[in-house]
Amino acid sequence: MDYNKLYELWVEKTADNAEITAELQAVAGKDKEIEDRFYRELEFGTAGLRGILGAGTNRMNVYTVGRATQGYCDYLNAKEEKPSVAIAYDSRNKSTLFAETAAAIFAANGIHVYLYRQLMPTPCLSFAVRYFKCSGGVNVTASHNPAAYNGYKVYGSDGCQITEVAAQDILGRIANTDTFAGVKIMALADALEQGAVEYIGQDCIDAYLAAMAGESLLDKNAPRDLKIVYTPLNGAGISCVPECLKQNGFHNITIPEAQKNPDGNFPTCPYPNPEIRQALDVAIACAEEIGAEFVLATDPDCDRVGTAIKANGQYHLITGNQMGVLLLDYICKQKLAAGTMPKDPVAVKTIVTTKLCEKVAEHYGAELRNVLTGFKYIGEQIRSLEEIGQEDRFLLGYEESYGYLTCPSVRDKDAVNASLLICEMVCWYKNQGKNLVEGLQEIYEAFGFYTDKVMNFTFEGAEGFQTMQNLMAALRTDPITEAAGFAVESAVDYKNDETGLPKSNVMQYQLAGGTVATVRPSGTEPKLKVYLSACGKTAEDSAAVVASLEAFFNGWIEAHK
Repeated sequence: MDYNKLYELWVEKTADNAEITAELQAVAGKDKEIEDRFYRELEFGTAGLRGILGAGTNRMNVYTVGRATQGYCDYLNAKEEKPSVAIAYDSRNKSTLFAETAAAIFAANGIHVYLYRQLMPTPCLSFAVRYFKCSGGVNVTASHNPAAYNGYKVYGSDGCQITEVAAQDILGRIANTDTFAGVKIMALADALEQGAVEYIGQDCIDAYLAAMAGESLLDKNAPRDLKIVYTPLNGAGISCVPECLKQNGFHNITIPEAQKNPDGNFPTCPYPNPEIRQALDVAIACAEEIGAEFVLATDPDCDRVGTAIKANGQYHLITGNQMGVLLLDYICKQKLAAGTMPKDPVAVKTIVTTKLCEKVAEHYGAELRNVLTGFKYIGEQIRSLEEIGQEDRFLLGYEESYGYLTCPSVRDKDAVNASLLICEMVCWYKNQGKNLVEGLQEIYEAFGFYTDKVMNFTFEGAEGFQTMQNLMAALRTDPITEAAGFAVESAVDYKNDETGLPKSNVMQYQLAGGTVATVRPSGTEPKLKVYLSACGKTAEDSAAVVASLEAFFNGWIEAHK
């Protein structure tokens, strides 16, 4: 069906929804706007759904959420006799509505629902799935995307986001579901009264916080006199991060009022992403005012955490790559000192994450496993260890996009877990008269000076989507043989080559001198990402290499788009 006919169908079928009707009427006669809403269905994959809020098949709304939920219901009912799910949601606009709509659909399909009563971090959903031994779960969030977005992340019984095989099965069932006539739903109030939906109690939350405390590595008697500024960026982190820190001895926490309370409009930062300095500006200003030693910032669903450390009178942002290396080094040092380092320890990173951690892992005798981008692949590595009774070997999983995990009770990146470990690590360095910037410098001096950078090229709408497909195709039909004067020594096509990993639309180039460039379209944003990594004898050397590669790829994208 072409997009104009779909538009007309939606006008007819959504007449009883005033908000959707008003939006559809507002774009009447505007071909480009109608096309953007209806040229495709929101892609359902291993990350579930993610898109702009609004009316249409290419938007997040109660109809696209309902259809996806019905497909997931059909999948679960085909797999199990009495399936159950857990549901969580963050502070984004429509998150509560989508979560409650999903709960009512699961209940109508005979699937028992455990629903968080209040917004909770993403890791709490992963934990709840395992805590209640559910068949799966749903988290309503668009993570760090701008306020216009929301999403619907689907989890398996292991607490990981679903596999490619499961996603394809669910997608097939969604395709066979009529958006308007094929979705079973009941009133949420009735589902609650009948016990088909039950709210998750404090026992689950307490068990999660206890699991986080179990990851503590700092000596119990070590001072914890840090002055911390923490911002949840108007998101779900407010539900758990302050409480977790306080339960583990960190009491001097200031939360900027402007970013304290849940608000899906994110009024102080258009991009509520701790990778971006602007998102930390409010917290850094607060830290400067009160003289805090460092800043913690979690994204709206609290699975990513960013940090700014005061050193030499200024606040320095620690990148995701740098924090992962610092944490791996800290964890290994602490476990060795305490005699708790497991036999054959394992750390896991993604293929776009800095190679510096490979040297750190080797130094401590740890195996470092590389997986595709997406924390579900890190979760799968934990599961593989659990299946052979060796999950205690797991040290750390992390990706460059500010996601970390040490607790195997959770199978997604966890900013509550990471916030606690970061606070402890800051204390550990402080008790030696150092800060994280100095600690990172020591690591560079020992293993090499690495510069890692991510370039983001945004391509919105139907034309942008096609542009990204064309650019990835061009990399394969017109191969890059040199970049900024560096010869391409080898190229790996993760879509077509036999890498031992699942097929993925990624091209990675090994350049002369050990430099690496990786190109992939984002799975959650309309962006093409280029990851650059170089090592030099000095920070200036590696930074210069990365700068030259930035210029090269800027030119290449411009010439081929």
